[in-house]
Amino acid sequence: APGDAAANRSRLVYANVCTACHNADPRQAGALGPELAGASEEVVAAKVLRNEYPPGYAPKRPGATMPKYEYLSSSIADLAAYLASVK
Repeated sequence: APGDAAANRSRLVYANVCTACHNADPRQAGALGPELAGASEEVVAAKVLRNEYPPGYAPKRPGATMPKYEYLSSSIADLAAYLASVK
């Protein structure tokens, strides 16, 4: 099913990129980054692509040490859908 393919792609992106700083379990905080379960597409896009927060968003941890990953622009919707499904 198309949804399964997107879920598999996003899990792979999360495992290969995000777990360098975030926990392998998105419901738990990582060594450097906070838990990501339930993150909206708006937050994911802002942080991953621009290393910023959407207006009015209160960060879970202070600092802005996350690098930009512009090459993931085509994966944002899938990644956000994966994080939204993990609760």
